[in-house]
Amino acid sequence: MSNEQISLSAEYCRQRQARVCKLMEQLPVDRAIFVTHENIQYLTGFRPHRLMQAAVCIEATGECVLAAPNEEPADASVDQCVTFEAQWHCTLRQEQQQSALTALVEACGHLQSSIAVEGSVTGLHLSPTTLNSEHVIDLEPDLWQLRRKKDLDELQMIRRAIGCTDAMYHRAREIIEPGINELEVYNQLHAAAVEVAGEPLTALGNDFQCASPGGPPRNRDARDGELFILDLGPAYRGYYADNCRTFSVNKRPMDKQYEAWEAIVAVLEMVERTVKPGVSCRELFTQAQAMLDEFRPGAFFHHLGHGFGLFPHEAPHLNPKWDDTFAEGDCFTAEPGLYTDELKAGIRLEQNYLVTSDGVERLTNFPLEL
Repeated sequence: MSNEQISLSAEYCRQRQARVCKLMEQLPVDRAIFVTHENIQYLTGFRPHRLMQAAVCIEATGECVLAAPNEEPADASVDQCVTFEAQWHCTLRQEQQQSALTALVEACGHLQSSIAVEGSVTGLHLSPTTLNSEHVIDLEPDLWQLRRKKDLDELQMIRRAIGCTDAMYHRAREIIEPGINELEVYNQLHAAAVEVAGEPLTALGNDFQCASPGGPPRNRDARDGELFILDLGPAYRGYYADNCRTFSVNKRPMDKQYEAWEAIVAVLEMVERTVKPGVSCRELFTQAQAMLDEFRPGAFFHHLGHGFGLFPHEAPHLNPKWDDTFAEGDCFTAEPGLYTDELKAGIRLEQNYLVTSDGVERLTNFPLEL
């Protein structure tokens, strides 16, 4: 796989801005302001450094204005860009958001009407007084729904992140054996992912523990007969992958471990046969739970999966706590698992899928074998 750098396209960024404008018309609001890194990237193609802030304004007219840290980026799909000082004499300022919003409001002008913001990050800097508006409306839940349908440029980013996991599993297959330390596995897998990404990762995630359902790597050696769960969530330029494989440390899985593996694979096969637009995620979870309970009731104790993209856990939720339905364009994971002491300590297998008009496309191709 080439590690040539890829980014979101200007064409699709403009299309996403237009969808936000349609949403603003329905609410209705005259202006929308965004400050979270993922939404700024989704709409403009520009992702600020993790320690720097930025802000974006979309007007009802369609005009898009960006307040960027320090200097104007070369890859932002906007109509106007203003800058603010995120650093003074190389020191990061802690009041960056306030400065970004001040620069943005000065560029856009005063607005004595309604404005939409991301409710989860609304604070004093985004108050009606600061924004010179009569009403502030939370646009975030609606934007989460817009982000479900992945555009082609987003899928390209996700496929690169999934390519990182493929390289990580190849490396894991080569190095996992009795006596290898969890930290060594983590370090070597990180290096394999960076080789594919061609640059530092936005995130690495998730689970790197042996003889455990999951957790960060420990200073612990893998032992003969144990199973090593690797739930990997590298992010390439903000876009996540999230898939899991389980490896037999001695490469000789016990009969009970293989029996559990077969039950989990059957659930994944059921998911691939069943999912299409309109299918209930809750009902799919219930069906998977019943299948895994045949191995041992209660041995599957977490969600069946979730959407992913610019955030590790997005809609749709394959989880009884939500009542979602699958829609065309969703990227989601399916991650059935079984966990008992006799399995030392469990098996989880996770695939990534894209919902198509009549089914799913599997995005992950590394073998499932223990």
